[in-house]
Order: sequence, then structure tokens, then C-alpha cells
Amino acid sequence: MTQNPTELKRTPLHALHLLLGAKMVPFAGYDMPVQYPMGVLREHLHTRAHAGLFDVSHMGQVVLRPRADMAALEAGLEALMPVAVSGLGIGRQRYGLFTNDTGGVLDDLMFANRGDHILMVVNAACKEADIAHLQTHLADVAEVLPVTDRALLALQGPQAEAALARLAPETRAMRFMDVITTMTEFGALWVSRSGYTGEDGFEISVPEMHAEGFARALLEIESVAPIGLGARDSLRLEAGLCLYGHDMAPEITPVQAGLAWAIQKSRRSGGAREGGFPGAAQILAELAEGPACIRVGLRPDGRAPMREGTPLWDAPEQGTVRGAVTSGGFGPSVKAPIAMGYVPPACATPGTQVWGELRGKRLPVTVCELPFRPSTYKR
Repeated sequence: MTQNPTELKRTPLHALHLLLGAKMVPFAGYDMPVQYPMGVLREHLHTRAHAGLFDVSHMGQVVLRPRADMAALEAGLEALMPVAVSGLGIGRQRYGLFTNDTGGVLDDLMFANRGDHILMVVNAACKEADIAHLQTHLADVAEVLPVTDRALLALQGPQAEAALARLAPETRAMRFMDVITTMTEFGALWVSRSGYTGEDGFEISVPEMHAEGFARALLEIESVAPIGLGARDSLRLEAGLCLYGHDMAPEITPVQAGLAWAIQKSRRSGGAREGGFPGAAQILAELAEGPACIRVGLRPDGRAPMREGTPLWDAPEQGTVRGAVTSGGFGPSVKAPIAMGYVPPACATPGTQVWGELRGKRLPVTVCELPFRPSTYKR
């Protein structure tokens, strides 16, 4: 059932989206811009060539403040994730994953060590469950404080650094996954050099009262254009990045999702802090022996995109369904349809051919490596 627009939440930039001519759609309980008059294709290409500004205020910002010391908080958070929290330097951010008792992914997130606390950014559709999860499991070691008075923007693309540095000069020196707080005419900005497009860029938490002024100041810069959810999706797909609820789910483990790189040596078998997280037995076994299925890149032949749910067969006729597409569409930068999906290891070698079934007809698809386009993060 489609949610009534009057029931949808609005971000602090809602009025600006309407002023800019955005087409608004329901997304994760919010009224969000899917595209602007430029259109999805041109928004995508503008971000790749210049700089795109995204409203991601629907996502959850959460501060974890230790009740005693940071070491206890770090140990408590490590008990919820297969990712190393201890040892993350002050002013650095890391990709994380909440897992369940069977090793499936409850959510993916970013967390940053800000010296005397941890700042997390979680997915919009999962934020209430994530906050409850944190409050339940970290009650003895941390205050879990949802941030409700700040907006979150992402500025992405090769000209993002030059644009943001005009308003916040300190950001120019940041490396990929650095985090800083910088004082500006728009208040204290919490900035991370990160994003979800495969491009260099930043995510900026700005006080709600200054959000529109900050966004307007960026949009006054010639290289910066507003970008909606449509292009955000095609950009992350070209970058081979998972979308929670599609390429990741409670039934899919991090190893199956191709996210083993996010599990540090210290948390693996034989590591200094081996296991101890939900689903450790399953995840550590898959790291050692391999998973039953794995996420791969897919290149459909022809021009027809293959969308989520498209079954993947091992033969052009008869045969067996071996997997399914979890994300798919047209890649404007690669000028071809692209997709991701899950197949067994026997079908996962790049160059393997499978067949996607569209409207009762099977069309050839070639398994390929991810990402579809090299990333350009500033190391």
C-alpha cells in the first residue's frame, strides 16, 4: 500500500527540493526527491564529471557516548559486529555491519571515532530498529543518543573538494574516511570524506537551522547540482555497492555479500579478538570454506536492463534456476545495462554465462567483476 503523502516525514530541505522543481516520492517513510528537472541520466553524469549534492537527512545519525570509558564502549560495539572497533584512530571512520545469530546482515552503517564518543550513520529504513538494538545491548556501557537537530548532506564528485573547501577550507586536507568538526558560518559541520557513489566526496552533518542556507551556498557554486534518489541508485550500482534490503538482508551473510574485506584480521579465526559477534560460527566458517552463494556483477547482453527479482538460469532452455538479480538498471557512465545478483560459486567466475528470464524469455548475461567503474576515492 502506498503511504499517504500527508503521513510522510520531511527533511529540513523539503521546501528547497520543491523550489528546485524536484519530483518527490515516498522513500523509507520520507517524502524524498527522486529527480530534478535535469533528469536522472544527466544528474548521474554531472556527479561523475563535476559535483552532486544529495539530501540524505533521512538516514539515522546516532551518538554513542561512553558511560565510563571508550574502551568499554568499543568492546560492547564489537560484540554486535564482525568489524574491529578497538584500534580505530581518533578522527577516522569505518564501515560496519550489524549481524544476527545466523550471520545475516541486520544493517550496514558507518561509525567514526570522535575522541570522546562514537558517531554512527545508519540506514533510514533500519534506524529505529538499530537504535533499539544499540539501546538493548549497550545500555551498561553507553548512552545511545539519536541526533534529531541536524541534517545530513552528501557532496560527491571530482569537484566536490574544491566546492566544499570554499565554505570549509579545512576539508581540503582530509583523506578518505577521515572525520573532522569544522566551524563555519553555518555552525559546526561534522564532515567525513566518504559517500556512496564511488566518487571522491564528503558527507556533511549540519545544524538543522543552517541546512537550507548551507545547501543554497553549495548550489550557488557552478560545479554543484542537486541530485535525487534515481541517480544515487545508478551511481552506487556502477560502484558495485550494496543497497540494504536488496543486496543485503537478514538472510544474507557479509561473506555472501562480498563484504569479507570489511572483517579485519583481528576478528577472524586466529585473530586477537576472534569471533564473539552474532553469527560468528557461520561467518567464520564461510571465511574458511567459502559461502554457498556469492554476490557478483552481471552484464546483460543487449540494451534491456534486468531488474531486481529476475531469475538467473544455467541454460538458455530448461536447466535450473541458480540465482537472482538483486539490483539492476542502466549504467549511464558505462553506457550499458548492469546488475548485481547472487549465484553459487560454480557460476561466479567472471566470464561465466547465465540467462536472465524477462517476460518469459531468457536472455544471456555474463558474470563480471565488481565494480563496473573504478572508484576515485582520495587515499
